[in-house]
Amino acid sequence: MIQYSVALFDSTSHVMRGEKLLGQAGVRVKMIPTPRQISSDCGVALRFDREESDRVVTVLSENSIPVRGVYPI
Repeated sequence: MIQYSVALFDSTSHVMRGEKLLGQAGVRVKMIPTPRQISSDCGVALRFDREESDRVVTVLSENSIPVRGVYPI
């Protein structure tokens, strides 16, 4: 069974830019509604395979996309 994590952002524009950059880097991501148990702020988050967490953070950091946090779901 695949285990997922989500990355939270401060704005929808960061989510959309992050989705594009991660896709270009070969990371499979999906934009989803932010799980309510994690946050009620920005309405969308990016879901990805948990084992890709370090790579996701690296790609986003290298492209100056601020990430509020990465959480297992």
